[in-house]
Amino acid sequence: MAAWADLVRFIDREYDVTRREADEVRVRIHYSGEDVDDDERTQIAVVAREEVDGQEWVQIATPFARVEEVDVARVLASIGATTVVGGAVIMGEYLVFRHSLPLRNLDANEFVEPLELVAGSAELLEEQFTGGDYY
Repeated sequence: MAAWADLVRFIDREYDVTRREADEVRVRIHYSGEDVDDDERTQIAVVAREEVDGQEWVQIATPFARVEEVDVARVLASIGATTVVGGAVIMGEYLVFRHSLPLRNLDANEFVEPLELVAGSAELLEEQFTGGDYY
């Protein structure tokens, strides 16, 4: 996948797409609870095409809390102790977990694994710090 259009076609085949724009695709990632009776949790991830200094990048981002509803220092400490990829940023009123990848020469596994790690990390952070399933 060396082009944005190729990545979008891959995402369309493999994920539950909830919204598509020229430079952005939103997908819903599904998680089952540990118990059979648990409701399924979901996480919305935004995959966006970004251009930096003439080079195309893919940014994976997912909100997991409203800034005013959590202790940001505790969230950042948790991320620092538990995550492999990505980091937290404030975007508007939301805390967002995100990671970026260069689009040039991007293979499917180089996209899928970071997407799963970003969405999964955000899902755990959301559950831990908000107790809900809002995003």
